[in-house]
Amino acid sequence: MAVTDEAIDRIRTMILSGELKPGQRLPPESELSDRLGLSRNSLREAVKALELIRVLDVRRGDGTYVTSLEPSLLLEAVQFVVDLHQDQSVLELFEVRRIMESSAAALAASRSTPEFIAELRASIDGVSETPGVEALVTHDLEFHRRITAASGNEYLLTLLDALSTRTVRARLWRGITEDKSADITLSEHRYIVDALESGDADLARALVTAHISGVERWLKKSLG
Repeated sequence: MAVTDEAIDRIRTMILSGELKPGQRLPPESELSDRLGLSRNSLREAVKALELIRVLDVRRGDGTYVTSLEPSLLLEAVQFVVDLHQDQSVLELFEVRRIMESSAAALAASRSTPEFIAELRASIDGVSETPGVEALVTHDLEFHRRITAASGNEYLLTLLDALSTRTVRARLWRGITEDKSADITLSEHRYIVDALESGDADLARALVTAHISGVERWLKKSLG
């Protein structure tokens, strides 16, 4: 193991063990390097690497702190990697989204409240009979995000946010080129809400899977 990797691993161990907690300031560089048995240069490189992935926050003139370690912070790198993908690989992203989002729907079915169901129905009813592509995409993104948020899993929500922002182009293509896409989307959304309202996790999972699979099929045809 490279010395810098070893330094990263030791800091990680300190965080996992609770020796360093979210928001806590790290000991001074000289003290920490002695404690870990590492050179200051190796420690500095490790700190830089952990700062890049938002585990540590280096505040000039103040010190180095452990970040909040919130999922939205730690998973920023995922968004960066997803944005680098080319059009052909969007199909793989849809596969991941289908697997994760259907599971989120199943979780949401067991945690749905009357207020949550009312919000989903209102979001569908708020779409005009002949929505523009942008309006339809905005509704679709918000609809799916609400369901994922209802799963109660913040990591799942953050990961799907990253995937959804990348796949918005595919949704736009579908809305522009496919007849009756609005009717199809809203109808499928209503069926999903019905399943959530009944608390049927298996049905909610199946409907979301079919819903996203429809976009996948269209994409495969359009991308050849």
